Amino acid sequence: MTSLFQTTLELGLISSLTVLALYLSYSMLNICDLSTDGAFTMGAAAGAVMVIAGHPFLAVPSAMLAGALSGLLTALLQTKMGMDSLLSGIVVNTGAYSINIAIMGGSSLLNMNGRTTVFSFITDALAGSSLEAAGKLITAAFFVLAVGTSLAFFLRTRLGLALRAAGDNPDMVRSSSINITAITILGLCISGSFTALSGCLLACYSKSANINIGTGMLTVALASLLIGRMFFKKGGTALGIAGAVAGSVLFRLFYTLALRLNMPAYMLKLASSVIVIIAIAGPHFLEKAKKRGSRLTAAALFKRKESHHAEIKSYIKNF
Repeated sequence: MTSLFQTTLELGLISSLTVLALYLSYSMLNICDLSTDGAFTMGAAAGAVMVIAGHPFLAVPSAMLAGALSGLLTALLQTKMGMDSLLSGIVVNTGAYSINIAIMGGSSLLNMNGRTTVFSFITDALAGSSLEAAGKLITAAFFVLAVGTSLAFFLRTRLGLALRAAGDNPDMVRSSSINITAITILGLCISGSFTALSGCLLACYSKSANINIGTGMLTVALASLLIGRMFFKKGGTALGIAGAVAGSVLFRLFYTLALRLNMPAYMLKLASSVIVIIAIAGPHFLEKAKKRGSRLTAAALFKRKESHHAEIKSYIKNF
């Protein structure tokens, strides 16, 4: 059970990098980037190619660069070619399939068994110590901490504040002579690099990269982000980032519980969709129930007040 929980935590932390990417693009820039699945696979493919070539530490920057280029193309389609954000994401995601196959040398699967990765390097470095079993967890936690800290710091800079303002009120940003096109491009490039890093780490973790490794990651990341919002409704960017990571781990925990309940593998995608629906609709219905409860309480108080007034009138009349 301990090993299962550790694996769940490791996978949740790796996936949280995609959730942080969506936190930046969806929550900050107010752009739903549908190229997430393709960028995730691109990161896995680029990272796997570098690992197989014998450069495990170059896998991370290579994957992030590939993801940034994916984000750049998505942003250019939106800002320079007048394409809708949803359509541009779909176009890039579709084209990324062919690009990813090309990166993988025409193959749909790359095997990294026997190759050194960032995970195996840390695990080997900790061999013989009490932390050996937690090598993969330490590696995943390190990347999440580095990315989360960097993102929190960036969003507090003048450029980061401009990016947040661009998502909240683009007209005000334009009137302040801030180049909203450059801000959008920067945001989507950073978002794409985080997504690709997540894909690279998952490929290194599982020692393989296949062309379908990123399928459904947008749904998973969106569900995780919304779950995190349920627990971190208020607060600054630091709490928002922490909520994104916590939501990813919780979603992976729900996923693991579904597997433990012997749910068929083909039902897991439906389970992901149901979690998204619950995460979106749950707070809405809770708010409606709260308002209805407030109205009922107000009506009850008014009725009690009217009854009290009637008792006083009756008492005065009888007196």
